[in-house]
Amino acid sequence: MRPNIHPTYEPVVYQDRSTGDAFLTRSTATSRETIEWSDGRTYPLVRVDMSSYSHPFWTGAARVLDSAGQVEKFNRRYGRRR
Repeated sequence: MRPNIHPTYEPVVYQDRSTGDAFLTRSTATSRETIEWSDGRTYPLVRVDMSSYSHPFWTGAARVLDSAGQVEKFNRRYGRRR
C-alpha cells in the first residue's frame, strides 16, 4: 500500500439516536464529539439514525403487509376479469 494516502482506522463509538444504545468498533469515521467508554478511555462519538438496535428487521418489529387488502385494492382498481 502507498503510504500517507489512507484514512486512519481507529476505535469509534456509534450511538443510535432513537434508542441511545452504543457500541465500540473500529472505523475511518471521525467526529468532533467524544464519549467516555466503560474502559475509561475517550473515543470519538458518531451518532446514527438507525442501527441494529432500532432497525425493524433486527428488532422483529417489521411491518406485515396485508396481502388480502392488496388483492382487494387490485380488484377495485382493475376489476375482476373472467
